[in-house]
Amino acid sequence: MTDADPVRLYRTVRLIRRFEQRAVELVHGGQIVGGIHPYLGQEGIAAGVCAALGTDDVLAGTHRGHGHVLARGADPARMFAELCGRLTGLNAGRGGSMHAADLSIGVLGANAIVGASGAIITGAVWARRRQGHDTVGVSFFGDGAVNEGMLLEAFNLAALWRVPVLFVCENNGYATTMPVAGAVAGSIAGRAAAFGIRAVEVDGQDPEAVRDAAAAAVDRMRAGGGPELIEARTYRFDAHHTFEHAVRLDYRPPDEVTRGRARDPVHIQGERLSDADRAAVDAEVEATVDAAVRFALDSPEPDPADALTYLYASGMTARTGGG
Repeated sequence: MTDADPVRLYRTVRLIRRFEQRAVELVHGGQIVGGIHPYLGQEGIAAGVCAALGTDDVLAGTHRGHGHVLARGADPARMFAELCGRLTGLNAGRGGSMHAADLSIGVLGANAIVGASGAIITGAVWARRRQGHDTVGVSFFGDGAVNEGMLLEAFNLAALWRVPVLFVCENNGYATTMPVAGAVAGSIAGRAAAFGIRAVEVDGQDPEAVRDAAAAAVDRMRAGGGPELIEARTYRFDAHHTFEHAVRLDYRPPDEVTRGRARDPVHIQGERLSDADRAAVDAEVEATVDAAVRFALDSPEPDPADALTYLYASGMTARTGGG
């Protein structure tokens, strides 16, 4: 099931890059309210992992989750509309940046609770397996999640029940502003080893290296090998959150940022293409993103009178508060 086409892999990393850059512009322009957590610099991880998945597989991401949703195949136009809070968004504008989901393609949601994706995906895959599906799941999380009890409990249950979950740690070196060395005793891969979970480290800036590691893990899991973990070493090119553009937090040395930016997943994958193929993809992505932004900004905003719609799964209408 693995997509080994280098052109399609480049298209995915390029799409995520341009989507995120335009999203930052929309934050600064006031069209996206509240800001976002940019995925800039980490595109190779989402692209590589999702290239190894099949149509029946599921994933859940993080607060920095746009790349995961796009790499899985969500419509960029509806994703932009979601970030802008429009009715045409993936979730009618109700999920926003940190909670976007598309169940039709197995995206069970970005998630603002640190480490929550592990529990969500372990439960979802366990349930689908009991129903007879050949489902594999992916839980994306950051280095800041590896000390969260919820994630460690997911490791334990996935290992005990041999649930085929690929735990993907996007280790960008910082939990918000805290360096990983000051927060994580031992190693991240060692956390998995404690539960008997196979773990590998991979260069998260190389989309093909990530894809190959993920494909090998998925093959083993489908064969009954139980959960696995990939620690993808990466670097966040932009702020933890766009609020940093205003407050100018100073926690990363300039020379570190320069070194981190030197290994760009877009350039690494782009160099594997011919000049003509790369130019064609760049032009196509630019047209797609331009059209997606126009779609979002031209879409209607929700009616405040409908704020309580979807509050109950049964469809029951919620009552407004009494005086």
